[in-house]
Amino acid sequence: MSRIALAISTVAALLSVVSTSHAQTPAERTPKEAPKSIQGPCRLAPSGNSIRLVCPLPAIAFEEDSLRAPEVSIALKLPEGTPLRIAIDQRTRISHAGESIRGHVVETVFAFDEPVIPAGSMATGHVTDVAAVPKLRRVRAYASGDFSPFHQYAITFDQLILPDGTILPIHTTVAPGAAEVVHLFAKPAKPKDEEQAEHKSAAARAASAAKQGVKDSVHEASTTAHQAAEQIRTPGRMQRLKQYLVAQSPYRRQYVTEGTRFSAALNEELDFGAGSRTLEQLAALGTSPPMDTVLHARLVMELSSETAERGDPVVAQLTEPLYSEDHRLLLPADCRLIGRVLEAKPARHLHRNGELRIIFEQIELPEGALEPVQGTLEGVEVDRAAHMRLDEEGGAHATDSKTRYLSTGVALFLAAAAAHPDAEHGTVDQSGDPALRAGAGASGFGLAGTVIGLLAKSNAVSIAFSAYGATASIYTNFLSRGRNVVLPKNAPLEIGLGTSHPAIRKH
Repeated sequence: MSRIALAISTVAALLSVVSTSHAQTPAERTPKEAPKSIQGPCRLAPSGNSIRLVCPLPAIAFEEDSLRAPEVSIALKLPEGTPLRIAIDQRTRISHAGESIRGHVVETVFAFDEPVIPAGSMATGHVTDVAAVPKLRRVRAYASGDFSPFHQYAITFDQLILPDGTILPIHTTVAPGAAEVVHLFAKPAKPKDEEQAEHKSAAARAASAAKQGVKDSVHEASTTAHQAAEQIRTPGRMQRLKQYLVAQSPYRRQYVTEGTRFSAALNEELDFGAGSRTLEQLAALGTSPPMDTVLHARLVMELSSETAERGDPVVAQLTEPLYSEDHRLLLPADCRLIGRVLEAKPARHLHRNGELRIIFEQIELPEGALEPVQGTLEGVEVDRAAHMRLDEEGGAHATDSKTRYLSTGVALFLAAAAAHPDAEHGTVDQSGDPALRAGAGASGFGLAGTVIGLLAKSNAVSIAFSAYGATASIYTNFLSRGRNVVLPKNAPLEIGLGTSHPAIRKH
């Protein structure tokens, strides 16, 4: 009985302790029992026969507990007007609208920092229009012995095939193509010894200039000979020679030659979905680019030395993202560089060519802020027919081939020779020398003049052709208006940052 009584008393004591615990309120509990974080949004809530603490989960706790770093969604879109640089893969006849045309993308296109259209992607399109030759241009062509002047034409590209096989329908506006693209670089700065030489006397400078001119002439002749040899040895060069010979024919068909490059601007936005970047990857975004950086960009609007004036705004847009040395993104594609025209000289008569110099003074960062920079033109891609060069300060100059002196000299020699036929030397052959007739005809009327001169067998015809050729050569090469510098819209540029040139400081 004593054991039963002891058990009953133990149970009663336990029940008393439990009832006493439930009777206490939170305020009556000792500090040791009270929760330490009952504050702010936290609250006490009943849970069955007990009370528990309820708090919302803090955001920082979620980030710390997450298995992945936080990410930012990036829209990958190419806006309307984005250019695609496309090179033609094979020679294509231009005769009527509807002719198909095929090429490939030669420069990767980026959306933010993602290469959405890789170089090598195929592009297909067609000829949309073949315009009639204007009467004035037709008359000028006939006067030069060209009886089949080329028509102005328009093409469009309507489909892209990416390397992975994805087919993208596109709508584009295509600018006139460049048959042979050259990449121009700014000349290197003068060494210190050459700068010191500028302080020499006028006679010393003249002698130095003469020596340098001889060196340049020898180098140019060597380069020309090397290129002529390469034209024979390198596959594909002979095809260009054939095209040149065909171009001298008075009657010929019109083709778009292989390698001709076009700039096709998108008429509609292209959406490539979205990508994600971690905050760590974007930590350096918007940081000013370091000194001595070269940015790849495109010119937003055409610039011409004929119409540009000093102070006119110049805008370029990045075509490639810029990364730091540790491969952190600094500037995404499509950031803008803002500058102005520093100098513009239009072409003038007596064959004085135009000049154009631009600088870039601000870069628009991704958040819209404008950061001051000092940028100059370090490189540009243009059509070889534009006859341009860049100086060491980034200025663009129109140039003339030095062969104009040779061609004009030959034309004058033929005119003088034709004016003194063999009859004046005791002969009776009034037709003149066949080689002279052929040369005189070519001087004034091209290949057609050569044929006419040989068939006519008349010294009077040779005199007329040679006189016309000499007059036209003198006017074209020395009396007419020179060439203007034209940087077309979407021209690829290389802009060097942090270079200070004397011409810039002077202005």
